[in-house]
Amino acid sequence: MVVRLGQTVTKNLEYTAEIFLMLYLALRAGVRDQAQSFRSIYQVISAQVYFTGFQALPLISMLALASGVMVILQSSSQLNLLGGAGMIGKLLVAIVVREMAPLMTALVVIARSGTAVASEIGNMRANREIEALESLGINPMSFIVFPRLVGGIVSVVCLAIYFVVISLLGGFLLTKLIHGMPFQFYADSLSQAVASEDLGLFLLKNVFSGMIIFSVCCYQGLSVQRSPTEVPVATTQAVVKSILYVVVFNISVSTLFYLNQLMTLGVL
Repeated sequence: MVVRLGQTVTKNLEYTAEIFLMLYLALRAGVRDQAQSFRSIYQVISAQVYFTGFQALPLISMLALASGVMVILQSSSQLNLLGGAGMIGKLLVAIVVREMAPLMTALVVIARSGTAVASEIGNMRANREIEALESLGINPMSFIVFPRLVGGIVSVVCLAIYFVVISLLGGFLLTKLIHGMPFQFYADSLSQAVASEDLGLFLLKNVFSGMIIFSVCCYQGLSVQRSPTEVPVATTQAVVKSILYVVVFNISVSTLFYLNQLMTLGVL
C-alpha cells in the first residue's frame, strides 16, 4: 500500500512538472517566437475568448442567478431571525466572491471549453496537423498553446466577475420581492464587507484556475500520438485532472487565506 501510494505521488509530481514545463515553453515561445504575426496570434486568442467567454454567458447567467437567489434568500432569512441582518454583506462576500464564483466558473469552463480544447488539439495531433505546422516553421507552443492559455485566463476572469455581478444583483432583485430589503442597505453592507484581500484572492483563484485548466487540457491534447481513438481518452483525462487540480488549488488557497486571517486576529 505504501509503495503504491509513493508511486502515485511520484507520478503526480512528474505530471505536474511536465505541465509547468509546457507552460513555461508556451509562454516563452509566445513572447519570443516571431514565426507568425501578432495578428494571427490575436485571432486565435479572440476566437478562444469568444467561445470560452461570450458563448458561456447564458449558462453562467442561469447558474449565477440560481446561486444568488439561494444564498441571499437563505442568508437574509436566517440573519433576520438571529437579528444580524447587517452581516449579510460579509456572508455574501465569503460565499459568493471568495468561493462560489471561482469554483463554479472553473467547472463550467472545464465542461465546455476544456473538453473542446483537449479534443481539438488531440485531433490535430492525430491528423498530423501539428507536424505540418512544424514543417512550416511554426512553433505549436506559440501558435496553439499560448493563445489558448491567454484567451482562457481572460475568459475565466471575466466570467467570474460576471458571475459575481449577476449573482449579487440578480439575486437581490428577486429576493427583494420576498423580504423587501432596501437596496441602499444591501449596497452598504456589501461595500463595507469587501476588502482588498478579497479582490486579491478572487483574482488569484481565477487567474490560476484558467491557467491550470488550459495547461492541463492542452497537455492532454498534445499527449495523443497517432490514433484518433486516443482523443476521447485524452479528453476524459483532461476533465478529470483539471477538476482535481482546480479543486485542490482552491481548497489550498482558501485554507491559507483563512489561516492567515486567524493568525491576524490572534486566534492561532
